[in-house]
Amino acid sequence: MTIRSLPAVNAPAYRSGALALLLSTAIILAALAFEHLGGYPPCPLCLMQRYAYYAAIPLLFAALVLDTAEFHEAARLIFFVVGLMFLANVGLAIYHAGAEWKFWPGPSTCAAPSVSISTNAGGLLKDLERTRVIRCDEAPWQFLGLSFAGWNAVLSLLLCAVSMRAGISARRRS
Repeated sequence: MTIRSLPAVNAPAYRSGALALLLSTAIILAALAFEHLGGYPPCPLCLMQRYAYYAAIPLLFAALVLDTAEFHEAARLIFFVVGLMFLANVGLAIYHAGAEWKFWPGPSTCAAPSVSISTNAGGLLKDLERTRVIRCDEAPWQFLGLSFAGWNAVLSLLLCAVSMRAGISARRRS
């Protein structure tokens, strides 16, 4: 018995879409590992930048299924939408990195902690001891001169390009 691969799996659109899915999943898992295992809690802007990944993963999976089922137009549309989502994420990541570099001020929501206020003084002091302010305008980690936000800008741009390539390749097949 021989196992043959589906023709769609060898198509450029499918390969590019699968690469985008693989990279998106790996990147969000790395972000979660930095948070939960590395001890780098995300700021509000970091959490917003994750939305593109959370939406892209199921959308890319759906696009791959549609492409395999030869619904190339629907797959193409989803690939382009995902590419645009990652392009918007590039803008958000650049804004965040610029705030870290002090090129412009970050949002006011990133400067104050969200704590529930205790009614007694002892409880308030304990709340203040436990409260850790996660600022959007300070980079807690850098690698090769780029912070998490800087790397997210680079990786989101790459994912935008790969998703758009999948969309262009799916268009050629339909």
